Amino acid sequence: MPDWLVILLGIGVGFGTGVLSGMFGIGGAVVSTPAIRALGATPFEAVGSTIPAIIPGAISGTLRYLREGYVHLDSVAWVAVPGVVATITGARLTRVVPGDGHVLMILTALLVGYSGWQTARSSDANRDLDAHAVRRDSWWRLGIIGIAAGLLSGLLGVGGGILMVPLFVQWLHMPIKNAIGTSLACVGIFAIPGAIVHQLQGDINWLYAAPLCVAVIPGARLGAHLAITSAEHLLRRAVGIFLGLISVVYAAGNVVALVRG
Repeated sequence: MPDWLVILLGIGVGFGTGVLSGMFGIGGAVVSTPAIRALGATPFEAVGSTIPAIIPGAISGTLRYLREGYVHLDSVAWVAVPGVVATITGARLTRVVPGDGHVLMILTALLVGYSGWQTARSSDANRDLDAHAVRRDSWWRLGIIGIAAGLLSGLLGVGGGILMVPLFVQWLHMPIKNAIGTSLACVGIFAIPGAIVHQLQGDINWLYAAPLCVAVIPGARLGAHLAITSAEHLLRRAVGIFLGLISVVYAAGNVVALVRG
């Protein structure tokens, strides 16, 4: 495939990834990784080359949520500090996870699916919860969420947002828009050490990474706008359905991988 076509298609992938990132508070690698693999990237490049794009996408989307007051900055701090440490630790433990991580991924998919279902059916009872109340009453829960999301991200290369958004809603009772905005900020922070490590390892091919980095910015902005202007109950259902689809895809793919052995 000629480079100009790879770049053009990469821009389209980046924009779509950004929309999903801004709407659902995730990194977007669930889409961009298989997409650039199809464009010719090696398995290592497919993982490494998507990570740099998470950072500008997360910044773009987070700024939109922050302007509307939907980012709990103090909660971000409680999640990000242990989360970054956990991300680095998880990356170093990748090769010692039994079953190449497939069993862990299946269990994670089940958790995400259940959390998505609960998120879709949750109420608006906590829509007026403020950032200070979340931090003051639940700092230790935020730390646990950061560790879990960071380990998941480091071990399996899966964006921690798929875990953080439902846990913020279900465990901390955040309104859905606050959960998405806060998760997106954390996802961007988690991606920084990952991008550095993969660059040092030579896993980032900028032919794929650069178009993603550029196009993800307007995409995330649009995704955040769509989420912010959506009704709470519709957005919760959309997030729940999205997490459910992700859980099915992850579970099915890893069951097949285990069976093939």
